[in-house]
Amino acid sequence: MDAVVVVESWFGCTRQVADAVAQGLASAGVPTDVVDVGDAPPAFAAGTVLLVVGAPTHAFGMSTRSTRADAARRPGAVATATGRGVREWVASLQDAAGLRVATFDTRVRHPRLPGSAAAAAARALGRRGAVPLLRPQSFWVDDTAGPLLDGETHRAHAWGRSLAAALRDS
Repeated sequence: MDAVVVVESWFGCTRQVADAVAQGLASAGVPTDVVDVGDAPPAFAAGTVLLVVGAPTHAFGMSTRSTRADAARRPGAVATATGRGVREWVASLQDAAGLRVATFDTRVRHPRLPGSAAAAAARALGRRGAVPLLRPQSFWVDDTAGPLLDGETHRAHAWGRSLAAALRDS
């Protein structure tokens, strides 16, 4: 029973959350790999029982070519998603029918704006036949480039453990 976390990150915060989620899953007995979206395959091995997808919220949803270009120009950008983001990767995903999925995003806490990359990714994965395990989850950053707010990596670890428990109960 293996899980894969696919992550798009521009300033490192979303990657920190992805790593914490993976650690939470692993601590609950679910071996988990974290893969940058630029390196994510279009299909997963038969033993993959959970796909977790994480991305920053850009312009009220998943990033686009133009919002990624804007992010890449900002000081501190350490992109893991050069060229393609979660939006394009999900569109290329093959045979997601029946695959259990969970999504998360990172978002600026104040001002609290509408829209969520996690909700948009969950909808896109659902259109490809994937089955949500839990509701999309947001993790909070202080500013566009971070840092994560205090306690968010702990919350991400706990969410990873919740995913493992939900997976066992499903």
